[in-house]
Amino acid sequence: MGNRFMIALATYFLLTQPYILPADAHRFLAECRSNGIVIGKVIKNCNTENDSECCEPNRSYPKYYCSPPVTSNTQATMTLNSFVKGGDGGDKPACGNYHADTEMVVALSTGWYNWGSRCNKNIRIHGKGRSVLAKVVDECDSRAGCDAVHAYQPPCHNNIVDASKAVWNKLGYKGDEIGEAKITWSDA
Repeated sequence: MGNRFMIALATYFLLTQPYILPADAHRFLAECRSNGIVIGKVIKNCNTENDSECCEPNRSYPKYYCSPPVTSNTQATMTLNSFVKGGDGGDKPACGNYHADTEMVVALSTGWYNWGSRCNKNIRIHGKGRSVLAKVVDECDSRAGCDAVHAYQPPCHNNIVDASKAVWNKLGYKGDEIGEAKITWSDA
């Protein structure tokens, strides 16, 4: 068996069998601390669409392999992303195809993306007193960044729902409200 499979199996077991974990392990999983850094490199072609942040040379950015636990009301930061070819999302979405900005799609931080277990599944997002369904089509990589694959953007924080413009519009965000907002989400 490959290392990725064994890691996925161990993580699944740890997250679905909480009675076997010591109390400190639950606290660690809930806190989800940074476990390393990515160093910014010299940037040649950073994609700044949607006011995306570009890596700064020699700056340290935290990376995460985990995200906070998913609940029926998971707190998150929603950011704006384009899933079109050449958009600020970087390479082709991990779950398959590119998507128009008019589609209700999102990328989730690495821990929530969970090795693709949420690919092409819907999540429910709550913001501004509204609720929408959006399909998970990509990982907002919390482990790597500052390279061409990630459009020279830093790793995502561990609590990101990176949403298309359609999601923002459907929730009622307009103008300067679009870009970053506190929301909650759950599996649909």
